[in-house]
Amino acid sequence: MPGVFQFSPDELLREAARAHALGVPAVLLFGIPDKKDAKASGAIAKNGIVQQTVRLLKKELPSLLVITDVCLCEYMEHGHCGIVSHGTGKVPVPKILNDPTLKILAQTALSHAEAGANIVAPSDMMDGRVAAIRAALDKNGFSETPIMSYAAKFASAFYGPFRQAAESAPQFGDRRSYQMDAANAREALREVALDIQEGADIVMVKPALAYLDIIHRVKTEFGYPTAAYSVSGEYSMIKAAAARGWIDERAVTLESLLAMRRAGANILITYAAADVAKWLKS
Repeated sequence: MPGVFQFSPDELLREAARAHALGVPAVLLFGIPDKKDAKASGAIAKNGIVQQTVRLLKKELPSLLVITDVCLCEYMEHGHCGIVSHGTGKVPVPKILNDPTLKILAQTALSHAEAGANIVAPSDMMDGRVAAIRAALDKNGFSETPIMSYAAKFASAFYGPFRQAAESAPQFGDRRSYQMDAANAREALREVALDIQEGADIVMVKPALAYLDIIHRVKTEFGYPTAAYSVSGEYSMIKAAAARGWIDERAVTLESLLAMRRAGANILITYAAADVAKWLKS
């Protein structure tokens, strides 16, 4: 993606400081470990890439809100968001194991909170993960650490550029068994309701621009703090069209984000955050 890079912790510190100085209040961290395995060991490592980066950011930029993505796809050698069983028989069928995955997700979120994360954000879409994370945080003295749940996360073609950038594309199959059907709005509302019941403090809709109706329905029905994630495909399309001179990048980006805000989003997550902050200042 144009203008988007993988950073080492020290490089990320400089980038975060620049964005924060422009007025960006928060960052959302995704980690790419040196090694991947079938147990997502890097996700829960005490000195994992996210854990060490959180500690560095909170030490050097204490006023910056640090949010951590809690998922296993970047740490799994197969690129899926949970533990995989390959089954038995003549034609083994891979299957995502929901309940065994919850334990690792809870451990991951707890390790982020222990490192100093202000908010943890589970994005895996396993059933019951908000409850598992809330229980782990509460049990270990982090009852005031908020959970921003990817509550309505759709199986979307708009994720393509991110999966390449984060080296997290599934090595087999796809994620449609645990991400939501784009045509099923009612399921999105049920998932949001469940996450709120389990203890989510903020609920998210992802992607954003093609799901403005979902953002509006979630905000109207539940009244909860609602985040909209303007994903990699949305960002990249604007960048590509602007590079060809077809659109005004600044005007289209701001209009798109305004649409999300108008639909009801309280929090906007975008790869264009630093540019947007600069444009708003000017």
